[in-house]
Amino acid sequence: MIFSKDYVGYLARQTVKHLIAEKMIATTHPAVVNEQVTAAMIEELALEDRINDEVRVILEAFQSDMLKTGASYPEMFKKVKNELARKYKAVL
Repeated sequence: MIFSKDYVGYLARQTVKHLIAEKMIATTHPAVVNEQVTAAMIEELALEDRINDEVRVILEAFQSDMLKTGASYPEMFKKVKNELARKYKAVL
């Protein structure tokens, strides 16, 4: 993940604070909402890491074929990552 968990927590707190101030949400327990927003943001930001891990596993399986055909690892990484992002309907 490109952001630290502390920073994501800060972003979540600021987001909840702003939503409450603008009366877009109402809550009597902002700490609980902060925790839920933080967890959702961390999960969403970790999606790219999970996709990258899956791409590495896929490319390891096809490593010998890539060597035979002379395919570029970075190029194949981008292509497979884009396909998986489309499959998971992720915006990276």
